[in-house]
Amino acid sequence: MLGFWIYLMSDALIFAALFATFGVLSTSYAGGPSPREIFELELVALNTAILLVSSITYGFGMLAMEENKVRATQMWLLVTGLLGAAFVGIELYEFGKLIAEGATPQRSGFLSGFFTLVATHGLHVTFGIIWIVVMMVQVGQRGLILENKRRLMCLSMFWHFLDVIWIGVFTFVYLLGMLR
Repeated sequence: MLGFWIYLMSDALIFAALFATFGVLSTSYAGGPSPREIFELELVALNTAILLVSSITYGFGMLAMEENKVRATQMWLLVTGLLGAAFVGIELYEFGKLIAEGATPQRSGFLSGFFTLVATHGLHVTFGIIWIVVMMVQVGQRGLILENKRRLMCLSMFWHFLDVIWIGVFTFVYLLGMLR
């Protein structure tokens, strides 16, 4: 567990550096679009809700795990993974739309910082989904043995960590961006 906490702290440092970089570049539009011109806040709010609900469903999975309910644990993991996939899908849709409109990472410092920060988070969610699938298989094959419970606890910390990071992204990038 200690090793996983160290990993999470190193990940937190990566995101801190990306937030700081975005903060410096967030008003560098270089004649390109500003956040108010390109962000669809309703879509991002929906995506935020999806990710936050996935944390609740993961919590239900952990409760099922504590009660040694293998099928219920797998079902909640599946629901969480599907919500995570919906989140990534909406994020990819947003990226595709922005790129189609010419708002690419090369366009300005703001867009470069935006794509780097948000895509790094999306990549983490994607790896979390892969981890969820792996854990569903492991729980199906070996049950809720001590090792699987420990892995599910680590995955829980990782998944909730991603929610905390996303709340920062939603607030710092999208909400504050719309106020500029």
